Amino acid sequence: MHIKMPHLKIGDLIAKVPIIQGGMGVGISLSNLAAAVANEGGIGVISSLGLGVLHPQKGLSYKEANATALKEEIRAARRKSDGIIGVNIMYAVSDFDDLIKASFEEKADIVILGAGLPLRLPSTMTLDYLQNAPSKIGIIVSSSRAAKIILNHWAEHFNRIPDLVILEGPKAGGHLGFKLEQIFDKTYSLEELLPQVKQEVQKVEEKYSKIIPLIAAGGIFTGADIARIMKLGADGVQMGTRFVATEECDANEAFKELFINCKQDDIVIIKSPVGMPGRAINNQFLMDVTEGIKKPFVCPWKCLKTCDFRNTPYCIARALQNARNGKMTAGFAFAGANAYLVKKITTVKELFADLIQEYSDFYSHLDIHRMMESKISLAQ
Repeated sequence: MHIKMPHLKIGDLIAKVPIIQGGMGVGISLSNLAAAVANEGGIGVISSLGLGVLHPQKGLSYKEANATALKEEIRAARRKSDGIIGVNIMYAVSDFDDLIKASFEEKADIVILGAGLPLRLPSTMTLDYLQNAPSKIGIIVSSSRAAKIILNHWAEHFNRIPDLVILEGPKAGGHLGFKLEQIFDKTYSLEELLPQVKQEVQKVEEKYSKIIPLIAAGGIFTGADIARIMKLGADGVQMGTRFVATEECDANEAFKELFINCKQDDIVIIKSPVGMPGRAINNQFLMDVTEGIKKPFVCPWKCLKTCDFRNTPYCIARALQNARNGKMTAGFAFAGANAYLVKKITTVKELFADLIQEYSDFYSHLDIHRMMESKISLAQ
């Protein structure tokens, strides 16, 4: 018996498969990967991070180049797919206002806001513009408190409620919204946090008569993982690491090979130059930084609000860009806790087929287990 994954409904948007591909920067998830995911019925997401560094354009400032490159990536994804295309924007970046405006102007299906609490109206738009923006808006949170603050603030001050909530647990790759001591504390596991966030989401749903899907993220690797977390109340999942080792991923092959070759002990928690803990694959670059060896750089543009480039040991945007381009001696890769389970490069189509089959197998095995329990009970 084949059990199908349920559709993911976000207002009038319907994803045939409840999988959102996480936005990964710098340049890991661009139009190629996003379009491939959208073509399989999921939601493909373009990372807006550092595109001006990745694609500098003559005559434009980094800020202008970022917005221009983002628009070009959205258009490129549209040419390759008529599926659902989203954009991930970090609230912590200096040009957040311009990036969200660019995403709206290109009518991205979903704009997902992470890395901070988006509690102010972007300077590039009026309240009326935000309320009538053509894109759905998702928020990434790491606690029920953050979900409550953002949802209620938007309702009271913007008269618009986010259309989607993504709960990112401590097993995610990249920057984490947790204190160092919370990352390995089971109290803060995705499974423990999910019902707490769902409770806050439901309060807002009831108060404002709006359905807000809740998405689980961080450490989800197999179709069985998807089935288990959805049984706990998630409406879908966001996955990043699993999509790195695909032919369609926009990163260099050397970057992808890093995931295939890494071992569990290689996955470490680092302190980012922006002051947050993050999960990455250890390499010589990170070991040098740990030993206090600085990587001198000239800051072309202060891309992150919290980065003091005068006291920072290295430029994180440049390090991530270098790794993306295969220059591992000059950079590193963020990765989720289960990155060591990646064994080969596959296609997005094959990955979706595997996840869907694993999801179905989970329920088949569950049914067999229940039947066996029932027979034992009757025999007694």
